[in-house]
Amino acid sequence: MTKKLWEKAVAFHGHECPGLAIGVRVCEAAMEKMRIGLSTDEEIVCVTENDACGVDAIQALLSCTVGKGNLLFRGTGKQAFSFFNRKTGDKLRIYLKAGRNQEVERAKWQEYLLNAPLDELFAFSAPRYDPPAKARIFPTIICELCGEGASENKMRLQDGKIVCADCFESYSRGW
Repeated sequence: MTKKLWEKAVAFHGHECPGLAIGVRVCEAAMEKMRIGLSTDEEIVCVTENDACGVDAIQALLSCTVGKGNLLFRGTGKQAFSFFNRKTGDKLRIYLKAGRNQEVERAKWQEYLLNAPLDELFAFSAPRYDPPAKARIFPTIICELCGEGASENKMRLQDGKIVCADCFESYSRGW
C-alpha cells in the first residue's frame, strides 16, 4: 500500500479510520490481481455489499461512482466488494476475512489493516453473478400528484395515474 493512495483516500473521505483502510487495501488488491486502475467511464464496475467507509476509497482510488453508474450497492452488510472489468471480462470478489478482536484498540487495528499481507486480510473468489448492465438514461416523467419529475423506471401506476415513489401508497395485506 503506497502512502500516496492512503493520502488520496483520506483527503476524499475526510479522516483516517479502519474502515477506510479496508477500502484502500481492497483497491490495492483489485489493482494488483486484475491489473486495473482508474475507471474513466464504466469499464470497471464495483458492486459493494456495504455502505461503510471503505466505499469512499473505491470512489477515490478507482473512480467507481454512483453517478457514473459503475458503483452499485448490494446491501448484504458484508465487507465484500465484487469487481468486473468490462473490457477483459475479468471479475473478482474480495471479502474481508480478517475480523477485529474488540480488545484490540482502533489504531492498532487500522495499522494492521494497512500493513498485513493481502492474502491474510482477504478471501478472493469469483462473484456468483454476472456484471450488471451498463447504466441507462431514462426520460423524466412528471408525477400526476405532486408535480415533481422522476426517472421513468422509478414511477408507478396507481388508480390510473402515474405517480412517483414518494406519492405511491403501498398496498399490503400483511405478507
